[in-house]
Amino acid sequence: MANVVDLICYPVKGCAGTSMSDALLTPAGLAHDRSFMVISEDGVFRTQRRHPRLALIRPAVSTDGTRLTLDAADGADDTGRFGRLRLDVTTSAPRRDVDLFGTAFQGIDQGDEASAWLSEFLGTPSRLVRVPPEHDRITDGLTPGPSGYADSSAVHLLTRASLALLNQRLAERGAPALPMNRFRPNIVVDSDSAAVPHAEDRARRISIGGAELGYAKLAVRCAVTLVEQEAGARRGPEPLRTLASYRRAASGGVVFGAKFSVITPGKLSVGDEVAIQEWGEAER
Repeated sequence: MANVVDLICYPVKGCAGTSMSDALLTPAGLAHDRSFMVISEDGVFRTQRRHPRLALIRPAVSTDGTRLTLDAADGADDTGRFGRLRLDVTTSAPRRDVDLFGTAFQGIDQGDEASAWLSEFLGTPSRLVRVPPEHDRITDGLTPGPSGYADSSAVHLLTRASLALLNQRLAERGAPALPMNRFRPNIVVDSDSAAVPHAEDRARRISIGGAELGYAKLAVRCAVTLVEQEAGARRGPEPLRTLASYRRAASGGVVFGAKFSVITPGKLSVGDEVAIQEWGEAER
């Protein structure tokens, strides 16, 4: 039997996540997940690939989505400049053009106070935008589906067995084990028996509680996995070097975990049974 052991929401794309015992799964993923995004002055999204200090920003959003709080992580600020920023979220401000991986979308600017806080923290002019209510992005994959500002599909699922195998491979190279947060999943699954690593690659339809997910694609990994989340800094070539030795995709990238679209929204809870309704062949 497999069960959910963690649920993590990332309200601001690229910033720290928050573990939850319960979460609402909406058509576009966990409620409020990647519903905000930090951008440059010309609208290009900011990411830990170039701005690893994003990992040190801890956002919290109210249940109804009307309030957003930004906090600097412990140790991120020894000057006292970055107090907790509380924002009233606006959905009525003018839209502005934003660029996500070269695709044009719209964002609702959250004002100069948020811009000043983020610009100083990251050391570069930045602004904060929210997904507009009319956002109609549909991501590709075997099961297409709505998504906010996530890299691609709405839900990223990863099993502890997959991480355990990676850490075994790292140990064989003399490298330290890595935590799950290097991979920033939304749903972490574990089994109470001998689990097969990368079973998520073959799961085509999954039911969790009253919700249902449909497989979209494998998760292609990038330089964000090199960032130590607690430090907001890159830490060498792992895990990409080791993943490249056994998880290289036909496209040339390395893959770890899987992306899913939401078929049936519902409530998710830690402890929920994860039932695979349909299996397929692993893509490589």
